[in-house]
This record gives sequence, structure tokens and C-alpha cells, in this order.
Amino acid sequence: MGTLFSQLKGCIAFLGYVVNTLFWVVPIMLGSLIKLIPLPPLRTAISYFLDFCASAWISVNGVIERVLHSVDVELTGDTQFSTKEWYMVIANHQSWVDILILQRVFNRRIPFLKFFLKQELIYVPVLGLAWWALDFPFMRRYSTAQLKKNPKLKGKDIEITRKACAKFKTKPVSVMNFVEGTRFTKAKHKKQNSQFQHLLKPKAGGMAFALSAMGEQIHKLVDVAIYYPGPVPSFWDYLTGKLPKVKVHIKVSNIAPDMRGDYVNDRDFKISFQEQLNELWLAKDQVISQLAGQADQEVR
Repeated sequence: MGTLFSQLKGCIAFLGYVVNTLFWVVPIMLGSLIKLIPLPPLRTAISYFLDFCASAWISVNGVIERVLHSVDVELTGDTQFSTKEWYMVIANHQSWVDILILQRVFNRRIPFLKFFLKQELIYVPVLGLAWWALDFPFMRRYSTAQLKKNPKLKGKDIEITRKACAKFKTKPVSVMNFVEGTRFTKAKHKKQNSQFQHLLKPKAGGMAFALSAMGEQIHKLVDVAIYYPGPVPSFWDYLTGKLPKVKVHIKVSNIAPDMRGDYVNDRDFKISFQEQLNELWLAKDQVISQLAGQADQEVR
């Protein structure tokens, strides 16, 4: 009976999220059309309006969660933020649920999160259009085979990143990057022969390009470690209440000047940036081990 009830609540929650999404997508899309008018003050004003709508969208999602499938988010570390600051947010990635947890933790505490998304996601029904309207940066990555076949594509992905991030110079923003590039699985971890216990190897390029494109405006790094005490949840697990608790640790630091440079043409900078990111990842790996140890003690 309990399982049937949780499935029913999951269906109701999913329906609630769909209705809430459709409700807010309408003003977001209308606002995005107005933003096409080439008047900078108008575009800036509409950008604030769109972010307000997006934050309201997330807030209503939060109400649905609390009523139908409440999740206990245990937050540790730094918790002082500002909506007037520019942030680079990085986190480990295990599930689509990560995004929902991050939105809950940071909504209305920092500028609305803009995620780096794969180009293919723009075709996701409804959501793809909403992400485009909200200026989410869509990334196009070219394989080695594609570059060999068409050398003119070299550097195009960098230019796309630079143009996407240039939009964020006129108002405070939080740029979110899952620097592992994909969700963690044991199979991927083994295939990479990763030196980290809980993480895949970080990919430095996207983060380096974003920092370079945004210049001195973005100078705060928000490093997030997410740990699920039980099995990594799917979206359906989240909806049906199978995620009772998640641990989130946050560290805020200044972005060092030597983390900005020419990642493509300056080999020394590229090596230095990769080393600094690896050090951040080693520290995150240790934090996740500590969170796992705490969870084990709570079970005993």
C-alpha cells in the first residue's frame, strides 16, 4: 500500500511540475521576444524580469517538493551569499537530481543559476526553449574525428563559449559548470582509471574559457560537494520520496588572478589551470569521503 501511495504522490508531483513549468514558460518566452529589440536598457530590464520568472518557477517547485516528497538537505560550509555578486559554481555530477538540489539551495540567495548545457538539449520540448530564453550557454563539442575531417571547426567551441558568456557582463549572474562533463558512474570511473575515489576527472576547458570570457567581473568561486547517503537517485526516486536526505557542502573562495588566461595558446597556463582544478577536485574528494563517513555514523 505504501509503495502504491508513493507512486501516486510521484505522479501528482510530476503533474505539478509540468503545470508549473508550462505556466512560467509563457511569460519567459514572451519576454525573450521583447529582448530581441536592440535596445540595451530594455534588454537588461527584460533579463531581470526573466530571471524573476525563473526564480518564481523554482520557488513553486520547492513548494511542490515540500508538500509531496520532502527532502532533507543538510547544508554545511559557507552559507553567506549575495544576489549582487558574480559567481562561478562548480559541483560533482551524479544525477539530474543534482540540478534540482542546487536550484533549491541557491534560489534567491545568488543570481539565478545558468547551466552549461550540451547543444542537443535545446531540442528538449518546452525546457529547451526556456533555457534558450534564459540565456543558458549551450556548448557544442567537436570530436577529434570531426576536427580532422573539418579543421575549420577548431576553436569554434571556444568562440561559442565566449559569445554565450559575454551576455553575462551586464548584470550579476551565477554560471554553473559540471566540470566532470558527464554524470558519475562506476563504469565511467573505472574506464577513466580516475585518481579520485568519488569523482571523475575534471575537464578544465569549459571553466577556463568562461573565466576568460567574463573577465574580472566574476571573481567568486562556489565549490559544491553533493553526497547522497543512499543509492544515487533517479528523477522518479526523487518524485516518489525515495530521497529522504542529501548532504551538501559549499566552499566559497576568491578566483585567483592566475586562473585567467589563454587556455588554447598558452601551454604553461593550460597546465597550471589543470593542476589548480585537480587540487580543487582532490579537496572535494576528501570532503565527500567525510560526508560519507558522517552518513555511516548516523546509520549506526
